[in-house]
This record gives sequence, structure tokens and C-alpha cells, in this order.
Amino acid sequence: MIEFTLPSMGADMDEGTLLEWKVKPGDAVKRGQVVAVVDTSKAAVDVECWQEGVVDELITQPGEKIPVGTPMAILLEPGEAPRAVAPTQGAARPRADSGQLTPTEAIAATTTPRRKISPAARRYAQEHHIDLDAITGTGPQGSVALDDVRQIIARAAAPMPTAPAVDRIAEMRKVIASAMEHSKREIPHYYASETIPLGKALGWLAAENAKRSIGERLLPVVLLLKAVAVTLKRFPELNGFYREGAFAAAQKVNVGVAISLRQGGLIAPALLDTDIKPLTQIMHELMDLTTRCRAGSLKSSELSEPTITVTNLGEQGATEVFGVIYPPQVALVGFGRIAERPWAESGGLKVMPAVTASLSADHRVSDGHRGALFLLELSEALQHPEEWDR
Repeated sequence: MIEFTLPSMGADMDEGTLLEWKVKPGDAVKRGQVVAVVDTSKAAVDVECWQEGVVDELITQPGEKIPVGTPMAILLEPGEAPRAVAPTQGAARPRADSGQLTPTEAIAATTTPRRKISPAARRYAQEHHIDLDAITGTGPQGSVALDDVRQIIARAAAPMPTAPAVDRIAEMRKVIASAMEHSKREIPHYYASETIPLGKALGWLAAENAKRSIGERLLPVVLLLKAVAVTLKRFPELNGFYREGAFAAAQKVNVGVAISLRQGGLIAPALLDTDIKPLTQIMHELMDLTTRCRAGSLKSSELSEPTITVTNLGEQGATEVFGVIYPPQVALVGFGRIAERPWAESGGLKVMPAVTASLSADHRVSDGHRGALFLLELSEALQHPEEWDR
């Protein structure tokens, strides 16, 4: 038997509201399958299940608000028999005189009692195509009554209560502030920055885009994301989690991308395996992630699996940004606006496109020397994008 619980989808999530089940009792569930939709303060999230099994019972009902870690459903492991129903009062017991059961008593003891459902409830459920197995009975000994079926139908027909947009924004600001307050209070931050010339990288990008159709062209941000991911392979102390007083390096590089929402606030879902994907794939996934993020349609794994976060201010941002670490991560990389700057090189002065990269890191895990080396190697990686676009 497996308990399926509401997963944590970030340090700023304490609870969620179940909007919809995508499965019902008796359904087989595979790893990675979306089984429910849960509303958080930021978005409606498709919740995946990472165990295989068969749904035995749905504990939480749509509309319920539940804390993270609360059991939502019971799954049976592959090959596991359904849970036995407790015998009703008066079920046969061994005879006291011989310790044996009569044939009639043996049949009574080994037969699973039928679930009690009133005829009216059964008929009403059939008329409205309601699965009786998904209903928790409130009658004597758990029997299903007509009112139980009516309540399920009324709950399904009633529109889900939605808070006004301004309330959702206020709630989002509240949870972001709480997470960042926790981060600044608990994590001893240190900061480092480096201005990186991008003449070679943007020249390579322009030549690469000239060979592509408009729909396949790359944006400079994908170079920055891939360069961070590639460089992290040599700095594992910046890629992982600090939990319960100890650091655990992540086995993958899943870059969380800070995406601003049109109504305010931001979400930082993960681009999974960023270090091993080609730029074209990263570009496609980034565009898809941004679209779904702003539409409020994300997967739980995309919110729970970032191993580091990157914030990129883009063309309309400031030239520098120093972010706050998103716990339990231990580092955040920031990129300001790419802008032309005076650049001294080989004894001469010229104009060069450049970007200021910053690192916010956890002093419990790394120190300023390693942080500075990371930024220098990041700068070197961006001089040779042709070497890691594969």
C-alpha cells in the first residue's frame, strides 16, 4: 500500500486546493502520470505521481484545501490485492467447542461483504453516470445513501470558487515575501559579479540564426542558460540543496528560470537536464514553459525539481541584479541587460556588447573564492558557444 501525498512545489508553498482528480479507484497509474490538478497561490498545477500502482481510494475531494504532505489517495503496489473490508458485526467466528468452522460459517468468513448502497442511491448514481466506488458513504457502517450521491453531483456542478485577480496577486506577493524572508534570515548569502564580453557569443548566434528559419531562431537567453548549466558541472557545490543541516549535490542540472507574470509576481519552474540538451531544444522548452507558466498550467515536477535558479532581466532590465536564494537551493545566478560598453582589449579601447553576471550563494556550502572562479569560467564558456551546442 502506498500513500500518495500532496508534494511540495517550492519553499513558498505550504498548502494547495484540489481542483480535479484525473484518476478514479481501480485505475492503473504509471510513473510521471498526471493524477490531479492542484491550485497553489501561483498557478493551477498538474500533479504527477512517481509510484506505479492501482488507485485504491481517493481520500481528498475536489474543493478541499490541504497542507503539503497530506495523504490524498491510497495506491496498491503492483500485484497487491485490494484491502479487505472489515467484517460486519455478527460475522462467523470459529466454534468454541472444536475450533473449526462449519461449511456455512466458512463461506461466511471468507466472503467479502458487499458494500451497502441504498436502491435509491444506486438508481440516482446510474442516471447521472456517477462512479459509486468514488463515493464515501455516510450511512450506517459506511453505506451510501441518496444524499451522498446528490452531494457529489452538486459539488461537481458548482463552479469552483475563484478569488479575484487582485486577491491572487496579493496572496502571491505574500508567499514570495515569506519565502524570501526565510531565505535572508536562514541563509548566509555572499555575492560576486563579473562583467562578461559577449561579442564572440552574439556573433556566433547571429551566424547560426542566419541559417535558421524565423521560427527556429535562438534568443541570447538560451546561451546564458546553457553556459550556466555547463559551468555548474565543475562546481557541484553550487548545484544542489541544503536540508536538515547538510548539503546534497544534485545529480542533474535543472535550471529554474525566473519568469515574470503579466499580472505581477514570478514563478521559477525548471528546464530539466539543461546541461545535456542542445540549444534548439532549450529554446523550444523555454518558450513552452513561459507560455504555460503565464497561462497557469505547469507540472509539479517543473516546480519541485530546480537545482539552481537563473534570473535574467532581459532587454528592458537594469544592468545588474543580485537575487535572493530560493531555498533549499544554495545559489542563484543573475544576468542584467545586455548593453554596449566601452571595452579595453589588447591595449586598445572599443565598444563591446557585455552583460553583468552575478552570483548569490550560500556560505554554508561554498565561499567567495569558488564563487569568483565559477563566474570566470562562466565568462570563458560564453566565448566558445560552438563547443557545447550539441
